Amino acid sequence: MLKLFGGRKPGLVGLDISASAIKLLELSRDDGGYVVESYGAEPLPENTVVEQNIVDVDAVAETIKRLQASTQFKSKLAAVAVAGSAVITKTIEVPASLKESQIEEQLLMDADQYIPYPLDEVALDFQVLETTARSEDMVDVLIAACRQEHIESRQAAVEASGLSPEVIDIEAHCVQRAIALDLELFTRDPTLGVPDVLAILDIGADMTTLSVVSGSQVLYTREQSFGGKQLTDDIQRKYDLTAAEAGKAKKFGGLPDDYEETVLNPFKEALLQQIMRSLQFFYSGTTYNDVDRIVLAGGTANLAGLDTLIETRLGTPCSVANPFDNMRISDHVDADRLMKDAPSMMIACGLAMRSFD
Repeated sequence: MLKLFGGRKPGLVGLDISASAIKLLELSRDDGGYVVESYGAEPLPENTVVEQNIVDVDAVAETIKRLQASTQFKSKLAAVAVAGSAVITKTIEVPASLKESQIEEQLLMDADQYIPYPLDEVALDFQVLETTARSEDMVDVLIAACRQEHIESRQAAVEASGLSPEVIDIEAHCVQRAIALDLELFTRDPTLGVPDVLAILDIGADMTTLSVVSGSQVLYTREQSFGGKQLTDDIQRKYDLTAAEAGKAKKFGGLPDDYEETVLNPFKEALLQQIMRSLQFFYSGTTYNDVDRIVLAGGTANLAGLDTLIETRLGTPCSVANPFDNMRISDHVDADRLMKDAPSMMIACGLAMRSFD
C-alpha cells in the first residue's frame, strides 16, 4: 500500500507547488513552540503547472534548487501535497480492536468498494481518526486514494532537485493543520469543548478551495476555477501592462486613482459571489445550514477590505489566516515579508508540521 499521509518524519521541509509559485517552509520545535527556520517563495514559469498537474518536471526541480540556494534550508527530506480534486476520500467504520496491519489488509481486499480505479493505478492510504459517536467498539478510518500520475510527477520533481520526497499529503488537510495553530478559532466555548465549524477559503492564483472543518475533521472540500490571476489579468487589460508589471502593481501599489472603483471592487464582488456559491453547495449537500467563521488563506486573502466585505455581506465573522502569530522567527528569516505572505503559506506550513505529528 503506497502512502499518501505517511508517518512522522524528522526535519521535513514543506514545499507547496502551486500554479504560479513554489512556497517553502522549514520549522523546528522546542519547549517554547515552533520556530521558523527557513522560508521562501519562487515564481514558476507560466504553464509549468496546469490544472494542478505538473507539466514541466524540470522547471519545478530548478525552482526548488533556486529556493534551496536562496534560503539554505537544512533538510534533505521534503513533504508535498496533491489537490483535493485529485484525491478520493471516504470515511468508514472498522472494529476498534483491529491493528493497523489488519485494517490495511481489509482495505486492500475491499478496495473496489471505495475506489473506482484499479488498485495498481492509485496510491492508497488510511488514517485512523477516532472512536465513532455511535459506538466505543468502532473507530472512524479515513481512506484516501490518488491516481499514481499525480504522485509520480511530484516525486520526480522533488527527486530531480536533490531532495527525498518523504510525505505526500492532501492540500485541504495541510491548511486545516496550519489553521489549528490558532486554537481560539476551533472552540466556541472552552469549558464545553464544542468545536466551531470553520469555512476555510484558500484563494490561489487559478483556484479557490473551500474546506469546511470542525476540530480535526474535514467535513467538505470544493474547488472552483477562480482566483487572484483574474485580478492580475483585469489590471493588465485595463492599464496596458505586462503580466509581470500587473502582478507587481497588484502587490505593491502604484496604480491610477480609478483602480479601486473600476477594477478592485468589481473583482471583490465577483469573488464574493464565488464564495457564496461554494457555501451554498456545502449547505445543500450536507445537514449544515451555517458556519461559525470564515477564514481566508492564499495569496489573495490579504486583499484590502476583502475580509470586511465578506463579514458585512454574509453576516459571518471573517478573518485572515496567519499561522505564524505565535511562532518565533529565526534571525536570518525576513519576518516582515513572512507576515505579509502568511496567508499564502498555509499549505507549506501544514506540510512542514508533519515532522511533529
